[in-house]
Amino acid sequence: MTPTLVRQHLPHTGAVPRVDLRARARDWSEIQERMLVPLIEAVYERLDVGPATRLLGLGCGSGLALLMAASRGATITGVDTSTDRLDLARQRLLPDDREARSRTGTRIVAGSPGDTARPDTPGYTVVTAFEPIGCRSGDAEGLGELLAEATPLAERGAAVVLAGWGPPERCTTASVLRVATKLAEPPRGTWRPAHRDDLEEVAQRAGLRPDGSGRVACPFGYADVDSAVRGLKSTGLFDAAISATDQVQVDKELTEALHPYQRPDGTVWMPNVFRYLIARIR
Repeated sequence: MTPTLVRQHLPHTGAVPRVDLRARARDWSEIQERMLVPLIEAVYERLDVGPATRLLGLGCGSGLALLMAASRGATITGVDTSTDRLDLARQRLLPDDREARSRTGTRIVAGSPGDTARPDTPGYTVVTAFEPIGCRSGDAEGLGELLAEATPLAERGAAVVLAGWGPPERCTTASVLRVATKLAEPPRGTWRPAHRDDLEEVAQRAGLRPDGSGRVACPFGYADVDSAVRGLKSTGLFDAAISATDQVQVDKELTEALHPYQRPDGTVWMPNVFRYLIARIR
């Protein structure tokens, strides 16, 4: 899921390296975003997302989670700050036909959750933040800021979905993400081990009432090492490392870290477990 796999819509420290943001958005959309599909499906099934659902997706990125909700009949609004990813979301979700666009009610908004507010529409019944926290220092605070804007736009009792990395011992990718901390100087805004109560602490600070949680297996599978490197870098987790060294060094270190997870046919497979928390607006 941003990421976080936390993505660039969450604040972080350190200089941002010069990267091709359009290419990175494509890598996220084509390679990395789908890794969280089992998590998204589990949440939508548990909440019975369907035609009666009015969903706000925070950090919607290139829109895969929104597309999955729309396929279940939900009315969807997505918000993010990455214009390149939002362009891809619009291609996926907004038809060229203005009448069809009006009929579906789909909205893709650049900016912050408050920018989605409309006085003529009812409150959201589901708010999702599928960008997993618990892998970078400061990501919980960034999510808290998004929730502070988003929750007033939802109905009382609406479900708020938070996602996070599972325990490091259950996430093979954790060993690869340590490359980000190893190369960054100082190691701020980079990977950190997930804490058991990350999601609950965010919900408590946001004034939400916990109402269930779960764990979902989300293996990261790639066609080859090059795809794995591109996908992982598209999360933004390695930006500080790239700034401290360079793209070539980060690619080299990532390739070496991925070697234990490469299969004889060249594919890369890393089992992971992610957590989700469902909380309710009081």
